[in-house]
Amino acid sequence: MLNDIYNKRIIELAGNIPRLGRLSAPDASATAHSKLCGSTVKIDLKMSGDTVTDFAHDVKACALGQASSSIMASHVVGSTASELRELRETVRKMLKENGSPPVGKWEEIKFLEPVRDYKARHASTLLTFDAVVDAIGQIEAKAKQPAAAQG
Repeated sequence: MLNDIYNKRIIELAGNIPRLGRLSAPDASATAHSKLCGSTVKIDLKMSGDTVTDFAHDVKACALGQASSSIMASHVVGSTASELRELRETVRKMLKENGSPPVGKWEEIKFLEPVRDYKARHASTLLTFDAVVDAIGQIEAKAKQPAAAQG
């Protein structure tokens, strides 16, 4: 039932999203949009080397997109690029391949596990993860450019 995916914890997460807004000088920004439901998440990211040092986001999404974004914002600072790529893949597998939810600091994603039965809700749930990985890719691509090209 839809009540399973809109459980009490999802509603709490959606109603208390940390780090809302935009960064004044991000290393990269990315937007993820779901054509199916119209949800959009815009994120700003700062990194030092391989580690996230600052994060902000503008979330115009359903409760599931808001809950995902809330979990991301709560734990993204201090996370590494490889950890965040792995997280996106774990969440994708949880939704699309009956994979297990992540553990450790990301374990609250388990509250999104019932979404797997509602394919139309997968995209909005994954928005924040897709946007963060996109921004990491942008930062890594800039770092590989010669200094003159960054200019």
